[in-house]
Amino acid sequence: MNSKDTGDRTEAAVLSALLDRGYSVSVPFGDNDPYDLVVDRSGSFIRVQCKTAWRNKPETIRFNTHSQTTTDGEYTETTYQGAVDAFAVRFSEGDTMFWIPVEQATKQKMELRFDGEIGHPSINWAAEYTFDEQLPSA
Repeated sequence: MNSKDTGDRTEAAVLSALLDRGYSVSVPFGDNDPYDLVVDRSGSFIRVQCKTAWRNKPETIRFNTHSQTTTDGEYTETTYQGAVDAFAVRFSEGDTMFWIPVEQATKQKMELRFDGEIGHPSINWAAEYTFDEQLPSA
């Protein structure tokens, strides 16, 4: 499966999860917006970038928090700060979803840790971002 197929599957899974939870979701036309979905939460609109996480280590997963493009042979990376409100992250093992407000995300890649004996303030614990039933307050 190529990266476009993987991204499409993640976006479809996130869309389905949001609809299952009763949210109204819009899909922007085309591929030129920095966000994949727009969630209407009682008249408040949330721009969402969908990301696919991969196993980084036995106890962590990782996902990109930047966009990578090549135009006319030139590679560029762009962060999503100011362009989206949240990341909806799908980890295919167990089909787990995470919701990370963009201001809580790192600027290149972000790791979520499932368990460990480490107690450090810079650790992003997966349990704190798990998307179960309701979106966190804006």
